[in-house]
Amino acid sequence: MVMASGKTHDYHILSPSSRPFTMSFATLVLAAGAIGWMHDTSWGMAVFGAGFAAVCAMFYVWWKDVVHEANTGDHTPVVQLHHRYGMILFIASEVMFFVAWFWAYFNAALYPSSHEGIGGVWPPQGVEVLDPFVFPLLNTLILLLSGTTVTWAHHALIHGDRQGLKQGLWLTIVLGVLFSFVQAYEYSHAEFGMAGNIYGATFYMATGFHGFHVIVGTIFLMVCLARVYKGDFTPQQHFGFEAAAWYWHFVDVVWLFLFISIYVWGSNFGAAVVEHAVG
Repeated sequence: MVMASGKTHDYHILSPSSRPFTMSFATLVLAAGAIGWMHDTSWGMAVFGAGFAAVCAMFYVWWKDVVHEANTGDHTPVVQLHHRYGMILFIASEVMFFVAWFWAYFNAALYPSSHEGIGGVWPPQGVEVLDPFVFPLLNTLILLLSGTTVTWAHHALIHGDRQGLKQGLWLTIVLGVLFSFVQAYEYSHAEFGMAGNIYGATFYMATGFHGFHVIVGTIFLMVCLARVYKGDFTPQQHFGFEAAAWYWHFVDVVWLFLFISIYVWGSNFGAAVVEHAVG
């Protein structure tokens, strides 16, 4: 099969590139700077900043190359299928990442007597947990709404409605930014920190990493929006947007589990419900 770009095959065989090597080196500089910064060296922060800038620059130029490949015919139907498999495996690895934090949380919550310093109860004695039906519930509604807007954008793209695509993406991005602001406000008013007991450690690791994923997903959607304004994506070829939508739905689902298990079940409200059921 002869492609529009002159290819005589369906597969992803590209010219040699220096991108993997330069990205690896930039990541090495970033890691070295982070380690130096954590050890209070005189050069740590500067090296970290240089490494971070280099990683961001490499993200830009490498993904620019990928977009160019997509627009010049390198992303054949077979290649797009393989990209979908890759995205599915990536999301599966992210699922297992969060399973580890849920495991740590439930290990402490279900067996509080095996952990020192929490009084043998969950939530631990002396910890003023967050009310699940204030900011956590608000953020749940925000993310559920954002799931509908990104789906709206996806359907608009499939049906050739560019205006609906832009509107759906704008709304999703605004909701993602709003979620991050609400979570930051919630953290700033929490009565407990990450250090001190297992509750704070597991709470902030699970919800904090989810918040980081929301920020990454929002940036992902911002890039898609910029590409839409440049004229990228067609009803037949739009894997970049599809991957962003899958990622966003994954973030939504993880938050539902966090809200139900950590905020509701793991709160004083959840403890009261369990005590009433047992009694």
